[in-house]
Amino acid sequence: MGRGSRAPASIGGAVALALLASAGVAHADTAPADSTFTWKGITLYGIVDVGLQYDSHAAPFSDYFQAGSADIVQKNSRRAQFGVTSSNLSQSRVGLQGTEPLEFLGSDWAGIFRVETFFNPASGDISDALHSLVQNNGRALANQTTNLDSSIAGEMFEQSFAGFSSPTYGTITFGRQNTILADGIAKYDPNATAYAFSLIGLSGTAAGGGDTQSRRFDQAMKYTYNAHGIHAGAIYKFGGYGTQENSAYQFMLGGEYAGFSVDAFYSKVKDAVAVSALSAAQVTDLPALGLSSSNSLAGTISDNTTYSLEGLYTMGQFKIFASYENITYRNPEVKLPVGFDDIGGYKLAVVNNAAYNEEKILQVYWGGVKWSVNGNLDLTAAYYGYHQSSYATGKEAGCTTILSSACEGELHTISFDAVYRLSKHFDTYAGVMWTEVQNGQANGYIYSKNNINPTIGVRFRF
Repeated sequence: MGRGSRAPASIGGAVALALLASAGVAHADTAPADSTFTWKGITLYGIVDVGLQYDSHAAPFSDYFQAGSADIVQKNSRRAQFGVTSSNLSQSRVGLQGTEPLEFLGSDWAGIFRVETFFNPASGDISDALHSLVQNNGRALANQTTNLDSSIAGEMFEQSFAGFSSPTYGTITFGRQNTILADGIAKYDPNATAYAFSLIGLSGTAAGGGDTQSRRFDQAMKYTYNAHGIHAGAIYKFGGYGTQENSAYQFMLGGEYAGFSVDAFYSKVKDAVAVSALSAAQVTDLPALGLSSSNSLAGTISDNTTYSLEGLYTMGQFKIFASYENITYRNPEVKLPVGFDDIGGYKLAVVNNAAYNEEKILQVYWGGVKWSVNGNLDLTAAYYGYHQSSYATGKEAGCTTILSSACEGELHTISFDAVYRLSKHFDTYAGVMWTEVQNGQANGYIYSKNNINPTIGVRFRF
């Protein structure tokens, strides 16, 4: 695994799932949501998604970043790449979930749980985006492999929660779990957050309310309600040591009527963390800090506030999507120290608590159409965009050029894809996504400012 003490834990997670699955499952002939492998209320489920991809401008693929390739153009995207990539349409995973009726609480209450492990079928490794970053510590762009930040950091279980559920009163769960906003992104994205065909799937900026690590919350309490045409939800992430440090909360309210479904979201994340690989000079400083390059990263810290309105309209065989999100980044009220413990056991060796002396506003917008041609074929066309305000100060204040990453800038993405179901459990797919960065969003892109990624693959779901 290349992760020292974390490797046995990750392998242990997979072994635990296998042992639980082999304890005795009754085989049925339905999909995982219909309890394909269920024994005494516990269901084994999973996805294996793998394909072939060509990128016009990319870095060599990663064994650990969950998609393998970056899919969208990055600063290290320097030449054409072709190879096997993971999880192009859906995140590959194996999991267990369970439901147990609770008669003493009433006729429709149940105890529930879920645990999931994410993996990369192209390499056989547990998905760990932050490991893809530390592998590139000290490397120049010309020598880097694919590396991006994510909420997926080699955890034994990427989701692990338990709680209570009632169709009448809603569901309340406790543990590590997707946020309310991430659930909404998955619902209102035309491509359902497919890494190879969706900007907001590959990049967790929108789903994380500003930073991808906030796409899932540790130590979280979550409530959702969906009945009588009304959607509602809330989630709270407890901070460290009973303080507001690294705490967060989100709310959602919406509904559906006559084919329309609309939800509004509010998110507040304190001490949101965005990480990157260390420069060569920063690696040189690690011994003096008592830290190691094998688990240390550079972090930018912010307090993020997000508003989002997301919707879709179903009209026969067509679904039409349109959504907007507004994210404000500010310097954190509570500053994080060097050596702060980030997710997955990684540490922040370099910490920037003053990146936003002028607040940054990022607008994210997307829309598209999904056409269910028949029971087996879906066609999707989508557009995704970022517009970043200028948050530069001094002589660059209000800039709209490529000279600084704090200048006003844009990112544009267009995708087309087709998914064909060969059987109840086995799908094939083909598609392409084009991305381009401009002005401030293109700062530091010394090789290329665009990429196109034709992709084909297969997905097995059980």
